[in-house]
Amino acid sequence: MTATEGVVLALALGSVGVSGARWLRVAQREHYLPGSVARFQLLWMIRRPENAVLWVVGLGSAVSAGWAVVAGAAAAVLNALLPLGLSPRGRTSRLRWTWRLRRLAVASGALLGAWLGLGGWVFGLVAAAVLATPFVAVLVDLATLVTVPLERRLQRPFLTRARRRLAEVAPVVVAITGSYGKTSTKEHAATLLGARFAVLASPASFNNAMGLARTVNEHLVDGTEVLVAEMGAYGPGEIEAMRSWLGPRVGVITAIGPVHLERFGSLEATLAAKAEILRGVEVAVLNVDDPRLLALAGGLGPGIRVVACSATDRGADVWVDGSGEQTEVRVGGEPVGSVPPEAGDATNVACAIGVAVALGLGPDDLRRGLGGLRRAGHRREAVRGAAGAVVIDDTYNANPAGAAAALALLREVDGDGRRVVVTPGMVEMGRAQRSANERFAQEAAAVADEVVVVGRTNRAALRAGAARGTARVSEVATREGAVELLRDRGVGPGDVVLFENDLPDHYP
Repeated sequence: MTATEGVVLALALGSVGVSGARWLRVAQREHYLPGSVARFQLLWMIRRPENAVLWVVGLGSAVSAGWAVVAGAAAAVLNALLPLGLSPRGRTSRLRWTWRLRRLAVASGALLGAWLGLGGWVFGLVAAAVLATPFVAVLVDLATLVTVPLERRLQRPFLTRARRRLAEVAPVVVAITGSYGKTSTKEHAATLLGARFAVLASPASFNNAMGLARTVNEHLVDGTEVLVAEMGAYGPGEIEAMRSWLGPRVGVITAIGPVHLERFGSLEATLAAKAEILRGVEVAVLNVDDPRLLALAGGLGPGIRVVACSATDRGADVWVDGSGEQTEVRVGGEPVGSVPPEAGDATNVACAIGVAVALGLGPDDLRRGLGGLRRAGHRREAVRGAAGAVVIDDTYNANPAGAAAALALLREVDGDGRRVVVTPGMVEMGRAQRSANERFAQEAAAVADEVVVVGRTNRAALRAGAARGTARVSEVATREGAVELLRDRGVGPGDVVLFENDLPDHYP
């Protein structure tokens, strides 16, 4: 090997290392789902076409390295920089070297070594190393796939320990799922149940198998009477896997909507996956304002008691009227009190009350808890900003129903100045994503004076939708850029700004 070849080899391995850090972070942010890394590489090419052009150039240079060593050096440097705009370190979420990420890094290194061995024999070591530089995302995805059996094996002791601890304490388990509204319903239910029981709610977003195992292993203390467990899923079978060892007595489904639709494929598949939570339960608490859940309620059979919850049907088992300043609550047709507007979405409140009713809480218990209900953080929270404007923080909402409710709040909040919507749009909606974002932007442009589009992920759809209204449309790269833009616009007292959704920076 010549000195020049040695330099090119070092550059190629360095390029793979830099790209590896970038794509490992994406894998971590996407919950180590096989295929997600290459999907994001493609997304960065589609949303920023210069990346696609440069990637093709980098690929061509890598192929040319077999007979032009200098081209290999150019390929290594170029591919280390791609995609432009996606930092290896991260802006909104840094790379965290957890044990799982380290295992994934080792597996990626092993696959690279296997390629260098095979490719080096066919093409030569330097050429093989250079040829790897455009395909690091694919390499990380393959490593994610091949480590799935290992990760499942490593999870077993934690799940076994959680099963034992659950059997020792023996709390009543309430399991909550839905396309959206899970966290708010969980927190409301824990507040209401706390009037009578010692309650543990799964913290933060601990809504997958390992998160719930950690909740049980680290937080389930002797004397806990009720465990309220939030369950999320990206595909069929995931909720069933959690349900099988948690054994919930009460199952709750808050809503079925186009969230993670690109993974489920259809709303029917989403419903089937969420309905796994009802297998073996004694009580099903369902938001019957959702037509799919209304149909599900009628088909569960006599073995499961259904508590029908609604914000529109006074005849439901639990009815919460969210149209007034004070939200009236009726259980079995009888008034039991009211909750303040700060409680948030009426159907989430209704489902939480449904859980309390399922576990035997009466009117007096409910009255003690209703006044303390508050919406979950970063969900339509209206606060006074430093510059004097009213800021509606809805950055943790990412679904059409929540976005529509946020626009309604923007319309209602007092303010004699400008109304501004700042948004990157909604994601993970499959083929419905473009139309949903166009519709949202059109509705936003009818309410707001200005729509600020953040990032490029949904830029075209949001721009097209907003163009049907009269609002001014601005485009910025990041949320921080939006804040700077509003500062330059002189947004202040009398103005109202809605921040609708926020995407991590591995989205373009």
